[in-house]
Amino acid sequence: MNKNKFIIRVYAIIIENNNILISDEYQLNMKMTKFPGGGLEFGEGPIDCIKRECLEEFGQEIEVIEHFYTTDFYQKALFYEDSQLISIYYLVKFKNKIVFKISDKPFDFNELKNGNQSFRWEKINNISENDITFPIDKLVLTKLKKNLPK
Repeated sequence: MNKNKFIIRVYAIIIENNNILISDEYQLNMKMTKFPGGGLEFGEGPIDCIKRECLEEFGQEIEVIEHFYTTDFYQKALFYEDSQLISIYYLVKFKNKIVFKISDKPFDFNELKNGNQSFRWEKINNISENDITFPIDKLVLTKLKKNLPK
């Protein structure tokens, strides 16, 4: 029996006024800075997943603009043994005015407790790949910056 598994994650890329929305989280006993989003559930398509994840994380609906990137190389899953990670990224926008808290500082929560999360805008030209935790997110940030209007 093949015990290898695929882990599929779906992420939102939200850009407004040359700022990109970043999620600072404490999950699996680790600080991480990443794009908002999460895991695809069985029976769910990627677009349904990102809509659900955004509703869970932000408490408001998004509109999917277009697919941006899907992992096109082998990436071992960091947190799961014998698993391959596939990440899907969509450019999205909020359907309504933002109603959740946007922070001015990274990891704006009181304690390091699994599940804690805060959001912040970063100037897309100022954020570096070193500011992002995971390899595929770093690659996506580089691709985004290359595609910015000059």
